[in-house]
Amino acid sequence: MGRKSNRAKEKKEKRKEERAAMDAVCAKVDAANKLDDPLAAFPVFKKYDRNGLNLQIECKRVSTLNPLSVEWAYELTRANMQTLYEQSEWGWKEREKRDEMKDERAWYLLARDSDSAPVAFSHFRFDVECGEEVLYCYEVQLESRVRRKGLGKFLIQILQLIANSTQMKKVMLTVFKHNHGAYQFFREALQFEIDDTSPSMSGCCGDDCSYEILSRRTKHGEAVTGHTHGGGHCGGCCH
Repeated sequence: MGRKSNRAKEKKEKRKEERAAMDAVCAKVDAANKLDDPLAAFPVFKKYDRNGLNLQIECKRVSTLNPLSVEWAYELTRANMQTLYEQSEWGWKEREKRDEMKDERAWYLLARDSDSAPVAFSHFRFDVECGEEVLYCYEVQLESRVRRKGLGKFLIQILQLIANSTQMKKVMLTVFKHNHGAYQFFREALQFEIDDTSPSMSGCCGDDCSYEILSRRTKHGEAVTGHTHGGGHCGGCCH
């Protein structure tokens, strides 16, 4: 009986530790989501003045954005991405994409020109993936007139900065394999790695999947070793 009771005690302690660890992860995500402006501590990153561009950068949750800006972001995403979605197993689903971009958890990094017109954005969220606190980048979209001027890289660097400052473990994103320019950009220019949860790593569908999940660890996630969770999108816990 002694051995059995010890084993039950150990299991109970382990569950208690796991619960405490998950509570700590969710607390960090909740704290990040309560910020008024994740970019407030980094005023130098609120301006992009190089390569012929002079832009103002702002970071806002979707609920504080002008609805016209959200509609502009959707239309830019549709123009840039609809064909790529249609070439994947997901297809293009307008209502789902609109709902995703208007979700109350959405944050927006917006670049505006001298007339206050938006020219580029990133939609991101603070979330939990496979037991880790992460900043998940849903979109990075630029109008054609501001591409190839370093702006996309600058926006991702801001996301990495925000992820570090909010103690997230990594920045994550999903990219289509057939979007060769974007795939190369993230893997080579920004040194993102294929995440453990990506289909090609987990073996759930491998080469049959048209996308990869990429990630780059922050200083808070560097000491973390690989997880043994099953693959795919593990979802959040803090909502």
